[in-house]
Amino acid sequence: MILIAGVGNIFMGDDAFGSEVTRRLAERPAWPGVCIVDFGIRGLDLAFALMDEYDATIIVDATLRGGEPGTIYVIDPDLSKLDDMAAALDAHSMDPLRALALARSMGANLKNIRIVGCEPATFEPAAEAWLSRNVDAAVDHAIAVIESLIQECFAQPRSGERM
Repeated sequence: MILIAGVGNIFMGDDAFGSEVTRRLAERPAWPGVCIVDFGIRGLDLAFALMDEYDATIIVDATLRGGEPGTIYVIDPDLSKLDDMAAALDAHSMDPLRALALARSMGANLKNIRIVGCEPATFEPAAEAWLSRNVDAAVDHAIAVIESLIQECFAQPRSGERM
């Protein structure tokens, strides 16, 4: 099983990126063995979901890395750093790494975690559209990246299977 976890605040401009990607993914034909969930800012819900020991988890989020707005990143988080991180959550925002740290502190076996991030243009509330033009245009590219990561996960043999 693979978890696709959208995170972000739909009221804060490009922070809604993860929510929009998971919404559009859910409109496509379903992948067997893939669970798509928009967690929004509910870090505790994500931590509990990670207790289900997915074979892989893809977290989708707006990610500040200094690139041009709309740039898509695939990040392999360093899970060894979670041990030094406080497993505290904020009820008004979501830090995916803190949710991972909390899940690990609760006994989750975290493996094959990827973050598909998008460089935001703004975190300001928008009156009409959720996402800025560049970030909205990057959603389809992010979906293509996620679909390739899903295919990569299914191409790997499961524990005990041989190719």
